[in-house]
Amino acid sequence: MPYIYCQMHFSKKVVLFIFCLLSAEFVWAQKARIYNGGKSMYTRERYNQNAARVRGAKAKTVCPIFENSKYPYHGIGIKLGDPFAITYKYYASKKFAIVADIGKASSGLYNRYYAEKFYEELERKKFSNGEDSIEYYTHKVKADLVGEVKFLYHVDVNPISPGLQFYVGVGWEWKSSKIQYDYTYMESMTADKKFGRMDRSRLTMGPPVVVGIEYANFNIPISAFMELEYFTDIQADPGWSRFEGGVGLRYVF
Repeated sequence: MPYIYCQMHFSKKVVLFIFCLLSAEFVWAQKARIYNGGKSMYTRERYNQNAARVRGAKAKTVCPIFENSKYPYHGIGIKLGDPFAITYKYYASKKFAIVADIGKASSGLYNRYYAEKFYEELERKKFSNGEDSIEYYTHKVKADLVGEVKFLYHVDVNPISPGLQFYVGVGWEWKSSKIQYDYTYMESMTADKKFGRMDRSRLTMGPPVVVGIEYANFNIPISAFMELEYFTDIQADPGWSRFEGGVGLRYVF
């Protein structure tokens, strides 16, 4: 009898132990899974806390323009404004950069200027009568291509905002335009008005002076910039000047 009693007592302990294990497993299975930071999977998924985080040395490469040890860098993107252009930037060092833009001028901004230049573009020898009456009617810009190269000097303004830089520079700009003019004229004072048309090509060039800001403190290697230029023509219309500029984005690599 003592042997049977001991065996039954031992069996009860085994059954109780197994029951405890099964109960613990059940409770664990019902418990929300916990990740780093003590937040449940539900909380992390709801608030997108499973997104990858970049820390330490990798975080510095998020904004490669600020990695002093890894110059030079390149940037390519789009500029919106005058001109609308594809823009390339070579970051030679933390302080110096070279920019090349090629694109199309905002022709609508030059409508008044081109209209005023109509009479300078006339070839009066086309008309036999020296007292011809010629009047501007309208014009159409058929091509207005711009190319420019700029040399920039950068200054960090991190106290204002991390990743922000101010820059100044000078360069050279070329602009090739093709304009179609429509006009009316009379071959004599008593003749009826006739319509005429002529095409003119213009090549302007000169130095732009530029000031701008650039910001590159994003989670992707992108820089945003805004700049203002003051261009002076020395070719087609020496001394003529105007403000240009725009905003844009570049992918930095």
